[in-house]
Amino acid sequence: MQSNDVDLADRLAIALSGGLLLLGVVVTGLIETLDGAPRGAAPVTNDAGEVIAQPTIDPNVRTALVVAALLVLLVYALYRVAVPHVGTTSPGEPTTESYPSD
Repeated sequence: MQSNDVDLADRLAIALSGGLLLLGVVVTGLIETLDGAPRGAAPVTNDAGEVIAQPTIDPNVRTALVVAALLVLLVYALYRVAVPHVGTTSPGEPTTESYPSD
């Protein structure tokens, strides 16, 4: 795919899925790291039942963001199968694009 073959659907899929992945992995990971509090994947309790470590951002939220990004890519792939690029032709088929004459 050449860069000039990118249409609006391509740009939306790239931006939305990339943004959700960055938000779900990088941004939430940085927030967890910069928070500095003891953390774990799930709330950790001691023998007395006190919560001694818990994540700042619920792991379900992080997982939902990543899954949403993957769903965007799935929907985009289904769309691209149903609606191929304009100007795309099968091998051997003449193209409808006009090229400037020499």
